Amino acid sequence: MLAAAFLLLAGCNVNVKKNDNGEDKNVDIDTPFGGIHVKKGADVRDTGLPVYPGAKPKEKSDSDSDEKSANVDISTSAFGLKVVAIEYQTSDAPGKVIGFYKDKLKQFGTVLECHTSHKNFGPNPHKGNSKSEELKCEADDNGKTIELKAGTESNQHIVSIDPQDKGSDFALVYVRVRGKEGTI
Repeated sequence: MLAAAFLLLAGCNVNVKKNDNGEDKNVDIDTPFGGIHVKKGADVRDTGLPVYPGAKPKEKSDSDSDEKSANVDISTSAFGLKVVAIEYQTSDAPGKVIGFYKDKLKQFGTVLECHTSHKNFGPNPHKGNSKSEELKCEADDNGKTIELKAGTESNQHIVSIDPQDKGSDFALVYVRVRGKEGTI
């Protein structure tokens, strides 16, 4: 058993790159079974959506440990998952942001407008054995957060808009999932 664990670890490669402040910026883990690649500071182009005019990247506050931008790619022979997420803020009202992104999301298919009390990004874990690729509003549909979704269960573009006292916070999210066959 110990020999098998040693052989497995011998085939692993872990690479961590730090930013100018000494914080982890990129993490790459490669094994004989697949890889995990995490990058802070995602490129908005990887979401497939433009930045709302005049919006600024959301800053990480001292009391908030969550990153505001990431590009995560997990790839194995059995499955793959890519998630790109970037948070922004604007002084414009949520209605303006919704109108802008409803128009931009049309290129990916029918645009759903969902209302939720929490962010719900990614494939529905409760989908069961359904083979449907159709997106649905998964939450209680009565919260203040507005999620615009377009695409399919395995290839989604999401804009999540949170109304603020003065303006809106919003996240651009791209989620791509594949099974054993296919590529990301």
